[in-house]
Amino acid sequence: MATTAGEADASERLDQADPLVAALSHPGTARELNEDACGTHCEASCSLVVVADGVSGYEGGEIASQTAVEVLIRAFRDSPPAWGALKRLYRAAQQANIEIHDRALVVTELRRMSTTLTAVVVQDGILYAAHVGDTRLYLIRDGSIVQKTKDHTVAADRARIGLGMRAKDHPDRWTLTRSLGTDLIAAIDRISFRLTKGDTLLVCTDGLYNVLEERELREQVAGKDARSACHALIEAANARGTQDNLTAAVLNITTNASTTPSGWRVALDKLLGR
Repeated sequence: MATTAGEADASERLDQADPLVAALSHPGTARELNEDACGTHCEASCSLVVVADGVSGYEGGEIASQTAVEVLIRAFRDSPPAWGALKRLYRAAQQANIEIHDRALVVTELRRMSTTLTAVVVQDGILYAAHVGDTRLYLIRDGSIVQKTKDHTVAADRARIGLGMRAKDHPDRWTLTRSLGTDLIAAIDRISFRLTKGDTLLVCTDGLYNVLEERELREQVAGKDARSACHALIEAANARGTQDNLTAAVLNITTNASTTPSGWRVALDKLLGR
């Protein structure tokens, strides 16, 4: 089953494949246009969620984000399972980048459109992710929440090397250093780690995590099925008044990783982009 976010009503887009996987997008309380997009895709052996946030300030932000979601899901679905989840995901993300980039070259009004992207696949109890921009992936485990992606922003880059103020207080905290669609070949982070039964994965845009503290993100998700968790997060953010669009995707993990790859196999997979 493969889906992309469709209209749930006049104000939100909901995509749900099963009780363990869901994604929800909402324009927030201050904007009519939603430049966020989300989608899910489930196969017999894996589940995929993808979240994108079109870059504001330029024409086509909503087109870039929706294109990223649709193309990535299509390319992942059509790729050979024998490639392995990480290679399939990375190739799909690059295909999304190419299609956004090429469309921007052809349509003058869209020439600067781009988007963030965080896509996650869970297969055999292992997470594989492709990430560019400042959309975030969080791991919630045993009552704690940990950000597993790096923000590709001017402020975050400076904070990582010990320059300037904290990223959240920096005036350039929203200025991206990487995004999908700006270059023919995108610089995309590849991430993988083992999961444990009871883990919850949260993928969300900056409109959500800039309103809710990490503790609140964890609390809104705790004990809920994926769809209820997404609704709780969006409702909590909107209750405070939100200046940006909001998107959340949740995956609940019900099994442990089935295999333990040896060190040389992990290194080889990383080298080959699998």
